[in-house]
Amino acid sequence: MPEILQVQGLETQFRTREGVIHAVNGVSFSLKEGETLGIVGESGCGKSVTVMSMLRLIPSPPGKVTAGKALFQGRDLLTMSDEEIRHIRGAQISMVFQDPMTSFNPVLTIGRQVSEPLEVHMGLNQKQAEDRVAEMLAKVGIPNPKDRLNNYPHQFSGGMRQRVMIAMALVCNPQILIADEPTTALDVTIQAQIVDLVKRLRDELGMAIIWITHDLGVIAGLADRMAVMYGGFIIETAPVRDLYGHPTHPYTIGLLGSLPRMDEAGSRRLVSIDGLPPVLLEKPTYCPFAPRCKYAVERCWHENPPLMQVSPDHYSACWVDTETGRERS
Repeated sequence: MPEILQVQGLETQFRTREGVIHAVNGVSFSLKEGETLGIVGESGCGKSVTVMSMLRLIPSPPGKVTAGKALFQGRDLLTMSDEEIRHIRGAQISMVFQDPMTSFNPVLTIGRQVSEPLEVHMGLNQKQAEDRVAEMLAKVGIPNPKDRLNNYPHQFSGGMRQRVMIAMALVCNPQILIADEPTTALDVTIQAQIVDLVKRLRDELGMAIIWITHDLGVIAGLADRMAVMYGGFIIETAPVRDLYGHPTHPYTIGLLGSLPRMDEAGSRRLVSIDGLPPVLLEKPTYCPFAPRCKYAVERCWHENPPLMQVSPDHYSACWVDTETGRERS
């Protein structure tokens, strides 16, 4: 399949009283048409900042994209005019945010808010937009959708608000959907329903998805490919089966070891990763995971490893082969 998005060497910084925070440090990835890419990592690793930088949603000041490209269908989103990027956001690339309660305007009806992208991007009149909104609300599982158009966000449950947020993101039939931890505030039953809903809509609409999460258990059955972030870097990327079956970076191994497994006999103590994430007041010149890594060797403290191929389509930024314990050449 052809690539619809290529992000190359993206870097984003934030100026604070303590100094410059290097939040995203040379991130590169691609997305094919109809593909689902999972971006995973703990809070503060740069997942959300990466996609918000790409869509020019970083407030400036204090934030600033200092390097890189984000090529959507061959055009760089980072060099477009404000008018051009507004025509892309919400129409061709849509985003579902973490907390639907704070993402909606509490004093406007759901029908008004979901119909706005149709009026702005597709030029529909109010009646046409309301019909399209009711159709999309039905598609995401909202009962009696026409009757709910005049309801306000507080009249929906958390799971239903998230469904409405997904409907609003998809109402213009975007080519890319970015889901930024859309199940974080939901219980596990609703999480599973939202993941199943997104899978069904992806297959129906043929869109590509970037799903951001810190929970590898949620994304396992949805993603085609995974990118693991740490300290503002992508430190491992692979097809989802390879990543779950043969993780090679110590951080990825720790993340997967912290998940309970149903396919193991007997009890097993879950892995914990000692230490804290790095404070990125300086761009690391060494491996950012070295202070927490049991595999660290001398080279890790002096040189930040690039992504190196460990198998077809599987890349890892680690100087050590974690299976043998030997240093990579």
